[in-house]
Amino acid sequence: MGKEGQEIKEKDLEIIEGEFVTISQSTVRSVEGGHVEMQQVGALSIDGERIEATQCAAVLLRGEDAELNQSVSAITLGNRVAVNFSCAPVTVSRAETSINRSAAGVVAAASVKAEKSAALVVLANTVEGELTTLLDWKSALALGAVAGGIWGMLSLLRRK
Repeated sequence: MGKEGQEIKEKDLEIIEGEFVTISQSTVRSVEGGHVEMQQVGALSIDGERIEATQCAAVLLRGEDAELNQSVSAITLGNRVAVNFSCAPVTVSRAETSINRSAAGVVAAASVKAEKSAALVVLANTVEGELTTLLDWKSALALGAVAGGIWGMLSLLRRK
């Protein structure tokens, strides 16, 4: 198929480009497209305007609108990010992040809407819903200061 639309199933691929890309049950090194739909895909890098990933694993997922459903993404970047029944260690969003029954590591967004989810650290102007966090900004700052102090003491002792 041309670059306008591609539909791929059960293949091991290197680089996929297209305006409308649909991939299922495959592994891909890099995907670039306007509208990317994936189901049961393992990918290193995904870049698109609209990304919908269902039961996928990705290292870097970057798009205007990104939606993860029952998926894992190490780093998720976008304007609007939705994480549903998924795990996202690092999520950065310019506008809004929606977390629904998911686990997250570090979440940074202008606003966060959550439902029965957990996160390690959340950096946001507004947080709505039920979100359990391990560290708020004050405790994260204190933990960083203590870790920096210990690191500095150990480096001084090592020099002698």
